[in-house]
Amino acid sequence: MTSVPPPAAELSADQARRIALRAQGFLGAPDRRAGVPGVLRHLGAVQLDTISVLARSHELIPYARLGAVGRRTVEEAYWAGGRTFEYWSHAACILPVEEWPHFAFRRRAYRARPHWHHDLPDGAYETVIKQLRTEGPLTATELGGAKNGGEWWDWSASKVAVERALMYGEVVCTERRSWKRVYDLAERALPDDVLHDDLDDTECLRRLVALAGQSLGVGTRADIADYHRLRGEQFDAVVEDSGLVPVTVQGWAKPAWADPAALASEPRGRHRTTLLSPFDSLIWERARTERIFGFTHRLEAYVPKPKRVHGYFAMPLLAGGKLQGRVDPAREGSTLVARQVSLAGRKAVVPMAEALVEAASWVGCTDVRLERVDAPELREPLTQEIARALA
Repeated sequence: MTSVPPPAAELSADQARRIALRAQGFLGAPDRRAGVPGVLRHLGAVQLDTISVLARSHELIPYARLGAVGRRTVEEAYWAGGRTFEYWSHAACILPVEEWPHFAFRRRAYRARPHWHHDLPDGAYETVIKQLRTEGPLTATELGGAKNGGEWWDWSASKVAVERALMYGEVVCTERRSWKRVYDLAERALPDDVLHDDLDDTECLRRLVALAGQSLGVGTRADIADYHRLRGEQFDAVVEDSGLVPVTVQGWAKPAWADPAALASEPRGRHRTTLLSPFDSLIWERARTERIFGFTHRLEAYVPKPKRVHGYFAMPLLAGGKLQGRVDPAREGSTLVARQVSLAGRKAVVPMAEALVEAASWVGCTDVRLERVDAPELREPLTQEIARALA
């Protein structure tokens, strides 16, 4: 681990929390003119996931920051006009197209050491590239089928080949069609000014560490490295030249770094009241979420149902700059069903009601129905507040 120079500032835990909220777009008036593309540039990465409850996670991210932005608007912002590409960052993420050069280090690593152990028949890779060059953008199905008909990872040769080409950077995902990746040649889909791997690994890592620091506002070594899934030693190698400055945060056991711009002014403004996707970059790192908000967050979609504590897709409630509860939602026709609600206390009742009704309206639901409320004494007040918000 890198040696840390004297801190440039000493922050209280509350200051660090508000810096993080502002950096993630939850404190202060949202930049509606920049819209969804502005949210993506601000965050640097928006994680994708297959689960769709209220909506898919990449739709929930701008909704949480901008309010009820149209879902078609969200999709067009991500996939139209060549403004983005999809690649492996924190996980599979949508990224601003101008950051393509800074992932050259990862493309080189994949080429040097293939990520999978899938064998490819001779000529399969070249066949896929030739087909894309001849026919234009295609899904894996259109390339010859995504699967061999077996288990989840029993991919066809064409699927393995095109995914390998994606990782190597010869192919890009230009859009999602019915949640299927649409692949095209990078040379055709990307602007000429970004289509290069000229930057060395150090320059790539320096840029991604700086971007992660800006997107988080303040974070530990592990926080910042995890944002784009860098290794700790990669962070150590470039942090001194990244522009981030060392700070101490009250109650944080480990050293931290901050974006100097985040320290230049006191975070002020309106707090968003909203439900968060479990894959939101504000909370996607569990240890950081516990450290900043005192809130244990875990996605339980992949936990056996009898072992779930808060539900399949529990969405934390952000209100007043704090995480004040969570809800496991579902949709039944025109009704948003709150299958399980947990609240930090009576003060969370009104924000939860407002967040549920706003989310229901956004996805076209006209009613909200409560099922389980973990604190029985709060069920009736929450029911009344929901009815008031719906009226």
